[in-house]
Amino acid sequence: MTRHIDFDGIENFRDFGGYDTASGRQVRRELLYRSANHAYASDADLERMRTLDLAAIIDLRRSEERAREPSKRWPGFGAAVIENDILSDHADWIESMKDVEVNAAWFLADGMAYYRRAAFEPRHLDLFRRYFQTLASASGPIVVHCAAGKDRTGLICALTHHALGVHADDIMADYLLTNDETRMARKIAFLGPWLRDTVGKTVDEAGLKVAVSVNPAYLETAFSAIREAHGSIDAYLAEVLGVDERLREQLQARLLT
Repeated sequence: MTRHIDFDGIENFRDFGGYDTASGRQVRRELLYRSANHAYASDADLERMRTLDLAAIIDLRRSEERAREPSKRWPGFGAAVIENDILSDHADWIESMKDVEVNAAWFLADGMAYYRRAAFEPRHLDLFRRYFQTLASASGPIVVHCAAGKDRTGLICALTHHALGVHADDIMADYLLTNDETRMARKIAFLGPWLRDTVGKTVDEAGLKVAVSVNPAYLETAFSAIREAHGSIDAYLAEVLGVDERLREQLQARLLT
């Protein structure tokens, strides 16, 4: 089954439906999409997205990220856009690189620290709640994205799969699809010059590979932090994100075969 959808300038665009669930039903295809940002979309990319007939785009990026790499839209764009300007308690990724040595070890440590706190950041909680409400009520497909489409996006997609009853092994397998070798080479070729021009940092290939990858330990860390704080992922979904039994039934009715 091919999940990645090739675009000229949008990375990691893929369908995260199609998985079996504990209920015996399957997550529908062509309703759930995820990607990196849309700032580099070509005209052909925009036309292709237009044909997806998207009901909503959920942009998980900070306001400064959106200003730095503004999203491109197609003529007649009418999808709902979910975003916010809530300030984060933590430094922007770019700011955190200043005055430190940036290498593979730095990216790994940064990733682990990020996943320990990601599920609890106020700006994420607002976006995640609105994402699930939109997912339950939207009249068509959605696409959720952040900057690289791997961390914030990876976490919310994993939580979506959990809410729908996808097996933990499939949740992790879908998360790790970001680590496609061909696409990673392309992302490394983009990120190296981008970091040099944006941050003034020259990073070797080993560091860049960690930067564009996801690690099983990242998602495991996020889920462990959730369980430590709330007892279970289900409790976190219900008590923190509002994905209670009623909303979960709505999600399942719309998104499962």
